[in-house]
Amino acid sequence: MNLEIFAQAESWISLLTLTVLEIVLGIDNIVFISILSDKLPVKQQAKGRRIGLGAGMITRILLLLSISWVMTLTTPLFNLAPVFHITDADWVEKLAISGRDLILIIGGLFLIYKSTAEIHHKIEGDEDGNENVKPQGFIATIIQIMLLDIVFSLDSVITAVGMASHVEIMILAVIVAVGIMMWASNSVAGFVNKHPTVKMLALSFLLLIGVSLLAEAFEQHIPKGYIYFAMAFSVLVELLNLKMKAGKKKRVKN
Repeated sequence: MNLEIFAQAESWISLLTLTVLEIVLGIDNIVFISILSDKLPVKQQAKGRRIGLGAGMITRILLLLSISWVMTLTTPLFNLAPVFHITDADWVEKLAISGRDLILIIGGLFLIYKSTAEIHHKIEGDEDGNENVKPQGFIATIIQIMLLDIVFSLDSVITAVGMASHVEIMILAVIVAVGIMMWASNSVAGFVNKHPTVKMLALSFLLLIGVSLLAEAFEQHIPKGYIYFAMAFSVLVELLNLKMKAGKKKRVKN
């Protein structure tokens, strides 16, 4: 490890910027892990979140250490244009599917399926008051988290490569960001699971992320800033609603 790079102010600026970006890009990961871990027995939920985030950190570090291989994922493997008899040059280029695109498509479809199924359960009330619903297996939950970590890690790694020139800075930023997310994960999970309407917003957010992953696979770029802003605005409105309800309850008691 080359420690001399940390003697430069530029390296510390890159580290700080990357750490903040890693945390922002990890928001969807925390939400997904919080919702999945809620399916576990209560005693295993915190452990599941820690292992899920730890697995995500290891995945990101391994991808950073094999960055030359990651870059080959952008090489087209096949093209879907002939299947749909498309000859337009722009769409022929967009329908060229690479390894990265396949990962995004699978991850996007899985997120859409998982969030839609969870929304269905919430609307139908399958979970509320039903004692026959069995907690999800610990290993199955961790496997799902690890698979989605790979998808979420791609954005994180590609961003890191574009922001810093030293792999040491990238790895350190990932470790610091995951440490902060581990510290905050229990609070985030508790808040999401305590308020059903916030959980529904989180599931809608994951559904939106799934759609954006599919769009990204076909080069239809949806800036994540728009998605995060929409979600942040929705959460802000919901927080105001919760505060208003709490105020009404307090006035009724008085």
